[in-house]
Amino acid sequence: MIKAVFFDIDGTLLSFDTHKVPTSTEKAIQKLKSKGIKVIVSTGRSINSLDHIKYLDFDGFITFNGGYCITKEGDVLFRKGIHATDIKSLIDHAEQHEVSFSLMSEHEISIFKVTPEIASMYELLNLPVPPQRSYADFDMASVLQTNIFIQPEEQETFMNTVMPNSVASRWTPLFADVNPLGQSKQVGIDVFIDHFDIDIKQTMSFGDGGNDITMLKHTAYGIAMGNANPEVKAIADYITDDVDNDGIFNALAHFEVI
Repeated sequence: MIKAVFFDIDGTLLSFDTHKVPTSTEKAIQKLKSKGIKVIVSTGRSINSLDHIKYLDFDGFITFNGGYCITKEGDVLFRKGIHATDIKSLIDHAEQHEVSFSLMSEHEISIFKVTPEIASMYELLNLPVPPQRSYADFDMASVLQTNIFIQPEEQETFMNTVMPNSVASRWTPLFADVNPLGQSKQVGIDVFIDHFDIDIKQTMSFGDGGNDITMLKHTAYGIAMGNANPEVKAIADYITDDVDNDGIFNALAHFEVI
């Protein structure tokens, strides 16, 4: 019996084409809630970038890829920031090389050096481009995540040499989500199942990107969207339809959860 379902946002709850939650997904979430099943967001987004989905009345939010977990009532269950030496190393590196990145906390997002590629990425997500500012204006001790705009083939060397106390994951070739070493959506799931006293065997998750892999592998049923990356589909327990073709509703119906 499923007692909690975890949802990625972009490409899973939200369509990249319409920037909206499909009607069938809204209906599915309503059905889950009517049965007393917890519905929890699990995203790499900031806690401040969720206003357009909060109307669905989720029971909790795993944000920053597990780095900041908060209930719908506003109770912070978990918070873990990036190691200070890695942030300093990133800034030192950026001063010597052509690399753009954002710094994110529960209170703010700032980006350093906005490029056309970065602007187009925020347009894809239907989000405003964060303000561009200097390093000195940001509270470095508050950083929960950074998005680093490097190519996938550069990622391993960059992480080993510049941010060895952190871990990178991706849902797009444009940039890497960087979080504290050991941090992932799996960690956030464990925070919430402990909070709600739910067994991991009673969980299901939906995702489409590389940063969803730990989540899909950890829950009892990991569902890849039809539009998911190939590596996500490869580890999923089940592959449903695309986000725009009622993928969430169809999978929940297939497993007779709704």
